[in-house]
Amino acid sequence: MQSLKELYRIGRGPSSSHTMGPEIASILIKNENPNATKFNVTLYGSLALTGRGHFTNEIISETLSKNKTTINLDLKEKPKHPNTFKVEVFTNDALTNTYIVESIGGGEVTINGVKLKSAKEVYPFKNFKEIRDYAKLNNISLEEVVYRFDDKDIKDYLLKCYNVMVDTIEAGLKKDGYLPGSLNVKRKAKSIYLANDASIDNRIKFISAFAYATSEENASMGLIVTAPTCGASGVLPSTLYYLEKVRGYTKEKIVDALAVAGLIGNTIKQNASISGAFGGCQAEIGPACSMASAAICFLEGDTPEKIDSAAEIAMEHHLGLTCDPIDGLVQIPCIERNAVASLRAFD
Repeated sequence: MQSLKELYRIGRGPSSSHTMGPEIASILIKNENPNATKFNVTLYGSLALTGRGHFTNEIISETLSKNKTTINLDLKEKPKHPNTFKVEVFTNDALTNTYIVESIGGGEVTINGVKLKSAKEVYPFKNFKEIRDYAKLNNISLEEVVYRFDDKDIKDYLLKCYNVMVDTIEAGLKKDGYLPGSLNVKRKAKSIYLANDASIDNRIKFISAFAYATSEENASMGLIVTAPTCGASGVLPSTLYYLEKVRGYTKEKIVDALAVAGLIGNTIKQNASISGAFGGCQAEIGPACSMASAAICFLEGDTPEKIDSAAEIAMEHHLGLTCDPIDGLVQIPCIERNAVASLRAFD
């Protein structure tokens, strides 16, 4: 398994596969072709169907150069991976380069069949049972497994990720108005957070508000952390923020919980998929809920076996969840799913 840096990525929403991945690939293509006079881009599969709603067109055009880029949608071609696009590079009238890009989830991409960033395997485990067994055999805790095998600065990186999560929530809680796009979805995080209704349980109110805040920022191309994706980025941050601000856990313990949650997310990423276009919303919200469940159990002092069980139950009860956002926007039902999954993690 790869470093948790490959799972927790800091970037702009609303989609790790439809926004972050294409942006990363476009930056590389632009840098490799400084003399290009034109870019002809064709989106296939899910990118063609929902790319406009996910701002795929916008992010590619902005990154390559608005004045030099033409975006085409091909709804007939059936690519091997649903998140595929082609970039043809022209210098004057001559075709000088062609790139086939697959955005495979969580911000990772392949270009012409090769992973853009060949992240090294730092964990010698195939599944969570192997992680549990190693921790037991060596008499160490789950978070110590992360600190033993991952990059030396992983603790600092996880703290940076959590600080971004906090900033995103706090920014989202302050904003009114409507989300971009055709649906005219009104921001709700602030009103939920400020609601003064004795019939609403505070835990439900606060966690929902925190999840909405992150998801609404994500839908507005705000800065988020993939946990494990953009579309599911509200689940883990909302639970951790609640546990710090309401339950009083220290940031140091929150960072440890983020490490343990990462082991669950990494396991799912390696053995299944975290791409909504490839595996449905079960591949995004399911792992997010599993990661949050694991983090909560860890902070509550549960055993690795109970952490494993909670994560499995969370995943089990998201199986079959499809990814079919209205008008291709990461808003309905995506935002509500983040709040529901955050609460389910506590259950």
